Amino acid sequence: MSLRNEAPFRLGVVEGFFGTEWSWQARHDYADFLVQHGFNTYLYAPKAEALLRKAWHEPFPQEKLDKLNSLAEYYHARQLDFGVGLSPFEVYRNFDTSSRDLLAGKLEQINSFNPSVLCILFDDMQGNFPELARQQVEITEFITEKCTADNFIFCPTYYSDDPKLVEHFGDKPENYLEDIGKYLDPAIDIFWTGPEVFSALYSVEHLQSVAEKLKRLPLIWDNYPVNDAERMTDFLHLAPFPDQNEVLQKYSAGHLANPMNQAYLSQLPLFTLSSQYQGIANDNLLSQACQALCPPGLAECIVQDAGLFQTQGLSGITSETKAKLKDRYKVYANHPMAKEIIDWLDGNYAFDPNCLT
Repeated sequence: MSLRNEAPFRLGVVEGFFGTEWSWQARHDYADFLVQHGFNTYLYAPKAEALLRKAWHEPFPQEKLDKLNSLAEYYHARQLDFGVGLSPFEVYRNFDTSSRDLLAGKLEQINSFNPSVLCILFDDMQGNFPELARQQVEITEFITEKCTADNFIFCPTYYSDDPKLVEHFGDKPENYLEDIGKYLDPAIDIFWTGPEVFSALYSVEHLQSVAEKLKRLPLIWDNYPVNDAERMTDFLHLAPFPDQNEVLQKYSAGHLANPMNQAYLSQLPLFTLSSQYQGIANDNLLSQACQALCPPGLAECIVQDAGLFQTQGLSGITSETKAKLKDRYKVYANHPMAKEIIDWLDGNYAFDPNCLT
């Protein structure tokens, strides 16, 4: 399994991080950004959205449904796939009649705002149970029967070879991935983060091995430029993506990036990802991104400070330097990227201890 099938390559963003959620305005703005730069997918799956995770069984209030419906319509109007991530937390412990009824009720609400993609996410939960794969496939079959989405994406509990997952979520059942591949509907894509939770590179050999187990090409959930992990919250990831487009276009079903808590600053590395898939790759991609997305003065500041933000981080910046940086960016405080930098310098993006990996 070395070449892509005829399905379109999925390129986009999954809002799938812990910590501070994006604003609804930012989510709307992303539709325009994505369509302008050649992306085709946005997935709403913030870890802070309890009603899609540990409180999945509780109904959405009407206000939230209205916001999701408005967002979905905005994306659909721009010919973009709008998806939502449902994570029915450890429902496989007791998938009884009551659980099925509650799940059917939540799916009815999800159907009401008409997502084109539904993600069924079993990440960040205990996985050392017998017959885990068969149980998760059974739940997925129930969901796909009840949901009106056009496409489905499955995230396994063990979505990487990284030993961190076993450390936090228990021993992986024998043949877990092989059983998922064997029993899950082949039309359903499967998320994979690579050899590690935070993978820098995806080799052909690794992707071929995973595809063999899953009986389909993996859909890459790229944990860059995300900065929600404890060791990352102090940093802004602005550097370009590693140029992997030729490999991933042949050996994966798509490439979805998990961005930072800072929505607008995330557009800078995402711009470089789009450029790479368009065949543009050089040493000045960050500068090009800043020039394209920022007013000139702000672009110059970010290019100059990006290395400091990416490698030194908050804890490595002195109080005096922070004060100078804040004064520098206050000149552009009406621009959302400058505001995010000031908020970050003020320590307003706290680490969420629910993030285990």
